[in-house]
Amino acid sequence: MRKVPKAERNEIVERVARTLEIEELLDRKPSQLSGGQRQRVAMGRALGRYPVLFLFDEPLSNLDAKLRVEMRAEIRRIHKATRTTTIYVTHDQVEAMTMGDRIAVMKSGQIMQLGTPEEVYADPWNLYVAQFIGTPAINAIPATFDGSRVTAEGAAIPTHPTDIDRLEKVSGRDIVCCVRPEAIRLSEAGIPGGIEGVEPTGPDTFLTVSTGIGPFTVRTEGNFAIRENERVALDWDGGNSLFFDARTEERI
Repeated sequence: MRKVPKAERNEIVERVARTLEIEELLDRKPSQLSGGQRQRVAMGRALGRYPVLFLFDEPLSNLDAKLRVEMRAEIRRIHKATRTTTIYVTHDQVEAMTMGDRIAVMKSGQIMQLGTPEEVYADPWNLYVAQFIGTPAINAIPATFDGSRVTAEGAAIPTHPTDIDRLEKVSGRDIVCCVRPEAIRLSEAGIPGGIEGVEPTGPDTFLTVSTGIGPFTVRTEGNFAIRENERVALDWDGGNSLFFDARTEERI
């Protein structure tokens, strides 16, 4: 434990207590606290010190949405001020992406990928990582490569020229093409489909589009005026297509 001046320690405790909204709980006994309140008090005890290492195991899971946002900011602020190494376990990818300098995506006790949030999002090593990171989840389309182009149920999939050489080694085999919802645009020409669902969230609108090669989720601007049952065509830049071996699920 590092030596911290008493005045500075008191200021940190008061700030953390205010942020966690536990000032009125400080005189209560543990048996008088709910599960969520106990979690906040435990976080306050940890954040009110200067340990050499923070170990957080889903510390925000029992907090309401507003308090989670505030606590993410507070934990980032304390980390920036103290530069204390922090290991943070979470199933919430928003927490991982917004708080982590490096993310270890794990499955069944094994690390699937280790990298910065930007690397894990833009350059996933395998299909599991691609489908785990990102909200809404990435679109995954069963496809094949015939030596010159990628197709799914006869429809051509946008492909960047630099992908062709890598795809040569899986020519004739089943592959999976993934594209993120925000990379897809509605266009005059492309993969035809019909809108089955419209989910406005304010800044964004999520569309569920049924096509001949499977369902797609499309992320558009929040003020996009579109209705269910409309016919549309989907297109995206070839550089936004990610390809995976269907058997090994490894990135091609």
